[in-house]
Amino acid sequence: MEQGSNFKTRLIGAIIIALIGIGMFMMQTEKNPVTGEIQHVSISPEQEVRLGLESAPQMSRQMGGEIPSSDPRTMEVQRVGSKLVESSDAKDSPWKFQFHLLADPETVNAFALPGGQIFITVGLYEKLQTEAQLAGVLGHEIGHVIERHSAQQMAKNQLGQSLIVAVAAGSDQQSQSLMLAQVVNQMIQMRYGRKDESQSDIWGLKLMEKAGYDPRAMVEVMKVLKEASGGGRGIELFQSHPNPDLRIEQINAYLKEHPPKPGLSEGESLKQTQGASKKSQGLFDDDFFKIFQ
Repeated sequence: MEQGSNFKTRLIGAIIIALIGIGMFMMQTEKNPVTGEIQHVSISPEQEVRLGLESAPQMSRQMGGEIPSSDPRTMEVQRVGSKLVESSDAKDSPWKFQFHLLADPETVNAFALPGGQIFITVGLYEKLQTEAQLAGVLGHEIGHVIERHSAQQMAKNQLGQSLIVAVAAGSDQQSQSLMLAQVVNQMIQMRYGRKDESQSDIWGLKLMEKAGYDPRAMVEVMKVLKEASGGGRGIELFQSHPNPDLRIEQINAYLKEHPPKPGLSEGESLKQTQGASKKSQGLFDDDFFKIFQ
């Protein structure tokens, strides 16, 4: 009898915790100022901007620091990034877009912080051939900011943690149940991560075209990433990002449905800025790679 009573008490407690977590998640809604979509987010655009600005210096330090704004490569990153923003609805958004080139030569990576702080490593920059390819990378990251993926992920993580606590509270084998719940929550977040990446790829294509760049250059970016990842497909279910081959398929499908308009270009070659920087600063080889987020 006592054991049954304890189980009922734990079950009721677990249900209450789960309902509170779900209720908080459902109430955390806000209209996206660019897309108009109603989203579950845990922070406001102003808080995203502040969080990004506060986090940017630490992120830079962790990846070798920033290459100075006087460097021709940094100027190119900032110029192309600003062009993408100014030619799209992003310019009227509440986010403050800033573009940074990181001095890490061993990592092929680009990422966005909440609020518009966007980073690309020199390891990735040196692998790109044209302005259009650079625009594809930066446009992808702008897409993460516009879609508020970080803010949505925070809300989902809060919900997931609440459900983990609820599962643990409702079980008499809490250690095993907690481990199982954490695995389930991780799988949920990974699924959302793949969806976010695909969505940002489409944003990249749209922003490229609006800025006058040929979006077909995004396929070449994916080939760079495929080489960086060793070309392996891996197990798709356990990857937080779609593998490059799948992304190429999705990009080609989008381009087939939305053919690029005439007159778009690849822009200038990046080799001139890359060569000038290497000659003046004696930059290093980048023989080791990681995949960009």
